[in-house]
Amino acid sequence: MIKCVILDDELLAISYLKLLCEQIENVEVVKAFNDPKVFLNEINEIDCNLCILDIEMPGMTGLQVAERISGSKKIIFTTAYKEYAAEAFDLNVVDYVRKPIKKERLLQAFEKAKELTAIPHKKHMIEWNTNIGRTVIFTEQIAYIKTSEIDSRDKDIILNDGTTIVLKNLNFKNLLEMLPSKDFAQVNKKEVIALSSIKILSASEIITTIQPEGDHFLKLQIGEAYKQALMELFGK
Repeated sequence: MIKCVILDDELLAISYLKLLCEQIENVEVVKAFNDPKVFLNEINEIDCNLCILDIEMPGMTGLQVAERISGSKKIIFTTAYKEYAAEAFDLNVVDYVRKPIKKERLLQAFEKAKELTAIPHKKHMIEWNTNIGRTVIFTEQIAYIKTSEIDSRDKDIILNDGTTIVLKNLNFKNLLEMLPSKDFAQVNKKEVIALSSIKILSASEIITTIQPEGDHFLKLQIGEAYKQALMELFGK
């Protein structure tokens, strides 16, 4: 049973979302809020395992709320905007659903939630020959991967702390099979991004949370061949 709490500043949106949830088997809406501060004051006392958060709210965004509760609750984000602000995609986020919400799309998000609540979190890792020898790398530490500028057969992995490790003689097809598909996406022929490193996603460009030098965030151009699969990860 999924026991969920809804947070949206628009009362009509809450009513519509509750109506959809009532039509889905094994889903119960425990409570709904239209004020983020009231939500945060009460959420720890409510018996629920999933929160549906609107991203764009006055005073406090859904992303800010998610940072406060991600340790204890699974999260589904909703938004009416075409650009995807995904700073919190590493914060127990189950899915990202565009408004107007359709029952079929919401059902898909709940199915993901059921899988995540049923299976304990496991650490994923890859093992490969690197510039420092045979190496085990935990995938949750990977921020970004690109084709090496020195040898195109190699791949540079940039970790969350800025460390670079070179995977020797490995193509993207085999590398992606080793990575958890829900956490990584190929952006173009030469680059793969961890979803947790995406700051803003538009139709043609990704702005990441990575700052290779100075105050500028790394920007990636989305290749046409990869656009549809990337957008589907965010419910587009």
